Amino acid sequence: MGKKYTIGVDYGTQSGRAVLVDLSNGHEVADHVTPYPHHVIDEHLPGSGIRLEHDWALQHPGDYLEVLRRSVPAVLKESGIDPADVIGIGIDFTACTMLPVDTKGQPLSFDPELTDNPHSWVKLWKHHAAQPEADKINEIAAARGEAFLPRYGGKISSEWMIAKVWQILDEAPEIYEKADMFLEATDWVIAQMTGTIVRNSCTAGYKAIWHKQDGYPGKEYFKALDPRLENLTDTKLRGEVIPLGTSAGGLLPEMAEMMGLAPGIAVAVGNVDAHAAVPAVGVVTPGKLVMAMGTSICHMLLGTEEKQVEGMCGVVEDGIIPGYYGYEAGQSAVGDIFEWYVEEALPAYVKEAADKEGLNVHQWLEREAAAYKPGQTGLLALDWWNGNRSVLVDTDLTGMILGMTLLTKPPEIYRALLEATAFGTRKIVDAFHENGVSVDALYACGGLPQKNRLLMQIYADVTNREIFVADSKQTPALGAAMFAAVAAGAAAGGYDTILDAADKMARVKEETFKPNPEHVKVYDRLYQEYSKLHDYFGRGENDVMKRLKRIKKSAE
Repeated sequence: MGKKYTIGVDYGTQSGRAVLVDLSNGHEVADHVTPYPHHVIDEHLPGSGIRLEHDWALQHPGDYLEVLRRSVPAVLKESGIDPADVIGIGIDFTACTMLPVDTKGQPLSFDPELTDNPHSWVKLWKHHAAQPEADKINEIAAARGEAFLPRYGGKISSEWMIAKVWQILDEAPEIYEKADMFLEATDWVIAQMTGTIVRNSCTAGYKAIWHKQDGYPGKEYFKALDPRLENLTDTKLRGEVIPLGTSAGGLLPEMAEMMGLAPGIAVAVGNVDAHAAVPAVGVVTPGKLVMAMGTSICHMLLGTEEKQVEGMCGVVEDGIIPGYYGYEAGQSAVGDIFEWYVEEALPAYVKEAADKEGLNVHQWLEREAAAYKPGQTGLLALDWWNGNRSVLVDTDLTGMILGMTLLTKPPEIYRALLEATAFGTRKIVDAFHENGVSVDALYACGGLPQKNRLLMQIYADVTNREIFVADSKQTPALGAAMFAAVAAGAAAGGYDTILDAADKMARVKEETFKPNPEHVKVYDRLYQEYSKLHDYFGRGENDVMKRLKRIKKSAE
């Protein structure tokens, strides 16, 4: 048997990317990006020009098919391989990105009579207009003592499925009635490829409050939310939930023709972008925390039993790797904080100095900040520029820098901000560890680890753990391609389990970041100070951040 390949398609916020992967070694043979023609729709509906309210974020479902139409043929062309050697295709997606569909599985936004109603469109993950519904979901669950709530750190997000569905019912009951089902976009795209609708255990578990043993929350709970929601899970959220790496069916002839692939090849069940990255860095067993590091960080960890851990965004059986409990936590701003500093708070002379040396500002600041020893800046920051996700789950917290003097320099502030995000990760590591879910090593993927060595060394020193870095620049797409290889199975030239696939296809760099014992000692002392501030401002002893927000609001 000659070489076999699969294609992984990574659906991001702005674009979709197809990657063609060699199954013998995980090598990425070709990749191609298609920017979404309609981008993120957050001001006006396309065509009608209808204005959207604040906190809305929609997308055009046709854009997702456009990625398959353009990017899949492009990677086949670039690689020059025989399409007959591609044995499967898998996708990953930002989530929760959801849409209402009719009885034929077509988006309601495609219906000329409904296209002018914003609720008929895809609600992107960062659509936050369902916050009032999310507040009630949490309030009623807490009052009823619902067992599911602690699995999600005590809060269900406005970004997730139930809040978005309820917003549609509240604001556009006619769209709710017309919807035969509400689907994750990842499941919808898979249904377009296979002709059958299935739901994946990852989005069902993390975004729709589904549990492998208990199913969805009970009808009584949904009735308590709104009598019209009583039968939601039997009707509009119905459908089989199947584990990752399962084949959702064969590729339909018309879709195969559009993409230039062989009809009938395996199509893996959909997945979430960050979670797809886990096997791509070779993590298929417990004890290894994977950090998808970019503007924010998503932390993922495998466990053998279900534990309650403060501030978790979810623990889901089969949610990341079949056979394990997948835990997820996160920090809501990381790269975004460094970018804020560079864009909004940096003196002009730094930019001039960087330009003179032909460096970008981040490179210049990283080099200068690396000259300081841990503790030498005298600064300490709280990393809450965009609220706190884990462990406090509080969007109303804000950022802080302590220890400034008339001699404080930009690289010192930059370093303090890098350190603050590392302390935030350590809080999450400690929360897992103290609740009996072990964290022995860290794995990093995404944009940041490739760009900022100082940051990675600080994370190793602050957490006192070795950090392994992904060798792939397209880690989620590689993971999606690996699950496609599992969906195809060994008989077709793929793999029978994700463990087998990871053994051959996953890659991390030779070089790792090891903690420096001298640095660890100093950072332990600084972390004690961080923890005091974290609890003082974050656990209600001094709510000054919230009071300031209220004063700001009343002054507007």
